[in-house]
Amino acid sequence: MEYIKAFLVGGLICAIVQCLLDRTKLMPGRVMVLLVCTGAVLGFCNLYEPILEFAGAGASVPLLGFGNVLWQGVKKAVNENGFLGIFMGGFTASAVGISAALIFGYLASFIFEPKMKK
Repeated sequence: MEYIKAFLVGGLICAIVQCLLDRTKLMPGRVMVLLVCTGAVLGFCNLYEPILEFAGAGASVPLLGFGNVLWQGVKKAVNENGFLGIFMGGFTASAVGISAALIFGYLASFIFEPKMKK
């Protein structure tokens, strides 16, 4: 049942994003920023945690989850370090994910050969 919940919530998020891309003139970069900011705002309002408990990876993997991770990191760092936590919290909370993306992307560049579009 966990897989079905994750699939439904993750699919709903992806369907909403696809509708935004198809029905509006928003560029993909702006939609991604909108998702990260929405995740941070939902985390701030304590609305993201119930969604995360219900859907698991279906809610934590999309960009909404990244925004929530940034918010949680900032919140923790502000509690520990005061005002400076605003600037360092997001970096410490997301460092592992960003590092993994960079490392795996670099490794993939050795394995696969890019093809240019014609």
